[in-house]
Amino acid sequence: MTKTIVVGGYGVGISRAVAEKFGREGFAVALVGRRAQNVQAGAAELERAGIRARGFSADLSDPGALAALIAQVRSALGPITVLHWNAYSHGAGDLLTSEPDALRHVFDVSVTSLVAAVQAVLPDLREAQNPAVLVTGGALSTYSPAADARATQLGAMGLAVAKAAQHKAVGVLHAKLKPLGIYVGEVTVSAIVKGTAADRGQGTLEAAAVAERFWALYSARTEVSAVIS
Repeated sequence: MTKTIVVGGYGVGISRAVAEKFGREGFAVALVGRRAQNVQAGAAELERAGIRARGFSADLSDPGALAALIAQVRSALGPITVLHWNAYSHGAGDLLTSEPDALRHVFDVSVTSLVAAVQAVLPDLREAQNPAVLVTGGALSTYSPAADARATQLGAMGLAVAKAAQHKAVGVLHAKLKPLGIYVGEVTVSAIVKGTAADRGQGTLEAAAVAERFWALYSARTEVSAVIS
């Protein structure tokens, strides 16, 4: 039976490593991102490695576009087994000066569109073997004075709020979908990943290690959230 993973928010780093890992484990891979050139190039790279892959351009800040996107993926690669949500936005860095629409955009990417994507893939997940929703979390989502001070210092207040809400969404979706045999889990990344936009020579974490942690979560299907640093 064909297994397909949708990687939402594709780019260098974690999403690429997750695509490669699951592809090597026998999954067809759908790469989704805003820039068509990037997802097409990523899909071509996977194809050269012997992994069936396709790229799809989409604005993941638009929850209303998710149903059509998932229909395109399903038509190209077959029913979906795993959704990996790696999308995020850096908008609304200062909550005291940002426009409400900027915060809404960040929240839509991290939470509203995630939920819309889950709703869109749910018919497939109900019928799949070992279905899952996997989410990339961030350390700024944690409830601690240090994390809050860091988010303020970095100008990432909106992202911190959205990621905190996303963390709760993972928990309630896990509770809701577990009785259906659908696993929902999150890897919270608490270090700078090498080779990403955030890496200015201070990266300490290999993207491949994060991908391996996602695979371990997916395989064990017990932990709701794991931290990697």
